[in-house]
Amino acid sequence: MTVDVTSSGATRLLRLSNGAVNALSVGNGFVGEIAAALNEALADVECKAIVMTGAGKMFCGGADITDFDGDPRALEALRNLLLAVEDASKPVIMAIHGVALGGGLELTLAGHYRVAQAGARLGVPEVTLGLLPGAGGTQRLPRLIGAGPALDMMLSGKPVAADKAQTLGLVDRLVEGDVVAAALEWAAEVPPTRRTGALPVPADRDEAVAAHRAKLRKGLNPAPAKIIQCVEALSDDLAAGLALEGALFGELMQTEASRGLRHAFFGERTVARIPGLSRDVTPRDIRSVGVIGGGLMGTGITLALLNADLPVIMVELREEALAKAGETIRKTIQRDVDKGRIDQAKADARIAAFTPATSLDALADIDLVIEAVFEDMGVKQQVFTALDAITRPDAILASNTSTLDVDAIAALTKDPSRVVGLHFFSPANIMRLLEVVRGRETAPDVLATAMAFGKRVGKVGVVSGVCDGFIGNRMFEEYLRQTWFMLEEGALPQQIDGALERWGMAMGPCRTMDLAGQDIGWAIRKRRAVEQPDRPYSGVIDRICELGRFGQKTGKGIYAYPDGRTAEPDPEITKLIEDYSAEIALERREISDEEIVGRCLLALINEGARIVGEGIAYRPVDVDMIYLHGYGFGRERGGPMFQGDVIGLPALLERLRTHAQGRNGWAWTPAPLVEELAAKGGNFQDLNS
Repeated sequence: MTVDVTSSGATRLLRLSNGAVNALSVGNGFVGEIAAALNEALADVECKAIVMTGAGKMFCGGADITDFDGDPRALEALRNLLLAVEDASKPVIMAIHGVALGGGLELTLAGHYRVAQAGARLGVPEVTLGLLPGAGGTQRLPRLIGAGPALDMMLSGKPVAADKAQTLGLVDRLVEGDVVAAALEWAAEVPPTRRTGALPVPADRDEAVAAHRAKLRKGLNPAPAKIIQCVEALSDDLAAGLALEGALFGELMQTEASRGLRHAFFGERTVARIPGLSRDVTPRDIRSVGVIGGGLMGTGITLALLNADLPVIMVELREEALAKAGETIRKTIQRDVDKGRIDQAKADARIAAFTPATSLDALADIDLVIEAVFEDMGVKQQVFTALDAITRPDAILASNTSTLDVDAIAALTKDPSRVVGLHFFSPANIMRLLEVVRGRETAPDVLATAMAFGKRVGKVGVVSGVCDGFIGNRMFEEYLRQTWFMLEEGALPQQIDGALERWGMAMGPCRTMDLAGQDIGWAIRKRRAVEQPDRPYSGVIDRICELGRFGQKTGKGIYAYPDGRTAEPDPEITKLIEDYSAEIALERREISDEEIVGRCLLALINEGARIVGEGIAYRPVDVDMIYLHGYGFGRERGGPMFQGDVIGLPALLERLRTHAQGRNGWAWTPAPLVEELAAKGGNFQDLNS
């Protein structure tokens, strides 16, 4: 942490250096260091102008988010720094390279002039953390570029490229070469000070506020409405606008939505760290990948790899299925061209990197093979036995299994240390989650390679140990168990789905299973009936499956799909559910939305705690990231284990014990970790180091 101060003629150059992103940290004293360097330059009569820039790869990635967990008043130090920059008696020029985001962009707004290097990106992503630009951004940005463009930037959170920033008026000059040299050259001219906060209220304020307010969607994140409120308050009184902005920022910091979004932000970085893995372990270089299986999952995985510019050999024994997969891949890549996501040259290169094959022999010299065949242990064992004989001894062998025992699969190879699970989620070219399953004998460098590979293909990799269903599906099973129980007790599918979707789930459990295929769950329940006869399900869902209603793919499931896509409540299913309740002599009762959400959430938390306690998941936050990225859990809600802390461990334990006294109480036995943490006043967050 330092502010490197040098002089170039009569110009003082302040180069900010604080970690990889030059974070504007109040807590570690960095903001104070900048203020001191600024004041020293202003007091020096030999200094006529000031240039600020960032060390390393960027100008500044923003404020230090860890500061947001403390007293909101502490952030006044950052706001005061920006006021001091804006009020400086000498011209302050910002030399921007790499990125200027969040508080970093707000710092540039406080400057009198901005010079950006071509390729730089500028943005205010605070809304993605449930916050607003809280260091003057809502008051200065609209004055500089207009209320409409400013609201576009603040409400989307998306950065703009330097050339667009110049068009908007956010950047004064754009340079191809050395941005610091360009800024110093300009500073030598000693241009007059030009205070952004003194610019007039933009003429489009009222129109822009009305238009963006009309487009607001009801959601869990309160920040967009507060951002609009701040822009609406723009006036000639800058101090009043800054005071409102600061107050609303402080309010947002305390909301569950912002705390959940910040938890997600840090969680995505935490899960990349593998506890106990030596720093000496180096991931292998993966230059070629084979995918076995040309079905929906194999095709999606192949697309994800091609989109990451990896060459892929797809092996599918059935020529018709292989041709269909190839056609789907080509059409999907071409669609990206049509939508402007990539150019034709990139599309052609990706298609050329795809090699179809009908024999496993094509994988003899591949670095990584991903098996994505039918979810049957016998089939997978045949594949891995063949791969063990065909592939190079140093090739990594991965299974895309979603529930099966990776150790049993690995045992079929001469070297089980090269076997790992890579559980993609469908559609694999879109869903960001990758469950990386560490087998009992998976080598450390294989595990590290799997995580690095996940990052390369744009996934959030989360490590799981071996158990039936791993982390995500094992928890989802308990979530579904309560769903089916509530159907027989008095709820209907549309009520359950509606309650959970309004709470923050992307899709309710009934619709989810209709989309995934009810036959998949039915097969698992049949297996469970043999393996775990003491943990029964409601039979109502099996009655639906017995009618051949497997969901969207068959036109009917829990819901009817008259157009093939849109779920509609079906009176036939309502009658089936009610008849089933009567058959088992269960008097149906009114079930509130609160009970629906509470039971489903509690089931996830309790099983998640059991998984963490068993060491299947390294940390509670690993569970949360799996649910945010693979199961449609609302990002603002933080994840199941985050919600456990919101409830509080003593209250959580009390609710579990209450449910354990009721119907099907066996399903509510508290996880030992819940009891342990509640007894000592702990929480799940304490385990996330």
